Amino acid sequence: MQHRKLYAALGGVVLAGTTAVAGFQASSATESEKPAAAPGGVHLKADLDSLNDSGADGHVHAEIKGRKAHVRINAHGLAKNLPHAQHLHFGKEARNECPSVFDDANNDHRLNVAEGVPAYGPILKSLTTKGDTSPKSGLAVDRFPTTPKGVEKYSRTINFAPGAVLKAIKNGKGVVVIHGVDHNGNGKYDFDGAGASELDPSLPAEATDPALCGVLR
Repeated sequence: MQHRKLYAALGGVVLAGTTAVAGFQASSATESEKPAAAPGGVHLKADLDSLNDSGADGHVHAEIKGRKAHVRINAHGLAKNLPHAQHLHFGKEARNECPSVFDDANNDHRLNVAEGVPAYGPILKSLTTKGDTSPKSGLAVDRFPTTPKGVEKYSRTINFAPGAVLKAIKNGKGVVVIHGVDHNGNGKYDFDGAGASELDPSLPAEATDPALCGVLR
């Protein structure tokens, strides 16, 4: 995986361990339910709720026609002017829901990415602003929104492979997660806020901790 430098907001840290996030490969699913029909395609929406006391909130709308999904995200209260990695998650073995305090395995009163995976599953799609949308772009920070004034308005059409995974997303198994929490409120991602990321010790945990989560229904 090609290394990418974070913006100055990340203190020039190099993303050396992107496979720790993006390496989770989406599993196939065997869903028998029929997706909800809607004129012009399948319409899904999610309310994005705050994680890690981020104070943020938002909404996601997705319209799936054939193998294409038009995804719109409106979020407020995110860490200002900082990059926010965001993904659509799904996993056959996951609960396909947002994590709760009960997923805080190490009892540090903070949910990290690894602790959330049993709930929301591995990355299925990276919701980048341009270019690749595969799990390989899970930490392509230069292609994720930087939320001026803490506000995100995202709109992009992404492609899916046909099959059971797409059917599962239509059936309400997809989870949208937006990452990046300025725990100590100093306007940047640094190690003082929550130490090092469990994914890569060269990366601040603030850059990878989940801030918002919602299930597409």
